[in-house]
Amino acid sequence: MRMFPVYAPKLIVKHARIFLSGVIWVKDLGLLEFDKGRFLQTKKSLPKVKQAISELNALIELQSQQYQSI
Repeated sequence: MRMFPVYAPKLIVKHARIFLSGVIWVKDLGLLEFDKGRFLQTKKSLPKVKQAISELNALIELQSQQYQSI
């Protein structure tokens, strides 16, 4: 489990893309689980966490499209 003391989306996405599955902890968001390089939404999460997960997954998708176009 990797711990991030601040919410840094690009660094978090880089970690998820390299390791593909696992759990990370982000200050002020808590535990975030990812599988196959995508962050998983939990049913009982705060709106702030859901928004962050959506942002991270969108960033992953954007990076995937950029790498495919190269």
